[in-house]
Amino acid sequence: MSLDTLDRLLESPMEEIATARHVNILGIRGLPAAHGGFETFAERLAVYLHQRGWQVTVYCQGSETGKQYEDIWEGIRRIHIPTRLDGAAGTIEFDCKAAADVLKQPGNILTLGYNTGFLCSWLAARGRTNFVNMDGLEWKRAKYGLGAKTYLWVNERLAAHAGTKLVADHPAIADHLATRVSRDRIVTIPYGGDAVFDADVTRLAPLGFEPDRFFTLIARPEPENSVLEVVKAFSVKPRGMKLALLGKYSKTVPYQAEVLAAAGPEVVFTGPIYDKPILNALRFYSRAYLHGHQVGGTNPSLVEALGAANAVIAHDNPFNRWVASDAGVYFSDVDSCAAQIDRLSDSKLAGELRIKARARWEENFQWPMILDAYRNLLMEG
Repeated sequence: MSLDTLDRLLESPMEEIATARHVNILGIRGLPAAHGGFETFAERLAVYLHQRGWQVTVYCQGSETGKQYEDIWEGIRRIHIPTRLDGAAGTIEFDCKAAADVLKQPGNILTLGYNTGFLCSWLAARGRTNFVNMDGLEWKRAKYGLGAKTYLWVNERLAAHAGTKLVADHPAIADHLATRVSRDRIVTIPYGGDAVFDADVTRLAPLGFEPDRFFTLIARPEPENSVLEVVKAFSVKPRGMKLALLGKYSKTVPYQAEVLAAAGPEVVFTGPIYDKPILNALRFYSRAYLHGHQVGGTNPSLVEALGAANAVIAHDNPFNRWVASDAGVYFSDVDSCAAQIDRLSDSKLAGELRIKARARWEENFQWPMILDAYRNLLMEG
């Protein structure tokens, strides 16, 4: 037995070691994380549980061999499922194949998201314990047409009624779910985020930024994320500061073209950035983080901003107000956003909000407390 294995056993509660608990994770594209918040969370949780003696199986979309196969990554069993279709249809195909295969596996199921909620009903009919993270109000997103919204609306209800217990990542999501099922079937567990206590300042210069002389916005360029409103607000006048706008923007996409056209000379389109040291530097040294998300629960990018002690300027809705609380100031349109940017030109106010941001993160969004809450939930089955 290796020392690492012995250390993990000594850290693990004895009842977990004795029962060799097993959990199967559905609903993500795979590990290691490469596609967003759910994958990042799943990677954290899978490693956390494995280190405490659990057997963890994760289903991964796509197969290099064209056939289903298994391997081990960081002690976690991965089952790779081939798909013939692309896009959303390919994801549904993958989810169907994974749900069929998981019937052969021991242990509870954790499903992340309800986009194929009909499969939750199928698993429930076969007696499987399935905890479902219900994500946000996906059917309200402006980017979807009527057909997609209807599909998501129906699947949300199917998943809600079929899940053994439902995980809400925000109190407002829990309140919404309580209109569908009894509240005793709902548990609220937000997402976690890492703290950034220091960052490499030399990462800023190649992008054209100076410490405390820029704002950041990290979001998909979609209408419900208020990117256009933020860019218009920042560009109404010279500010002597810059706005770092991360993401891919193209003139061939109408909404993105509007954002590009509205941007003043102080808006810097950095392109997509995935390098963690650069992201840490942008968060750590920015004057404030702009968060325009209008729909959803606890957004990972906002939690990460709090972990980096960012002052926050956020769209005014119940989701953002609960997450950022008094670490943020809030806007509802272009004019109010411009006014809040003006306010955060005051470095004293920004400093006060940074202190509150760190305190908010410490109180609610540290990974150990989030992951332990999931472990306790998964032990119920």
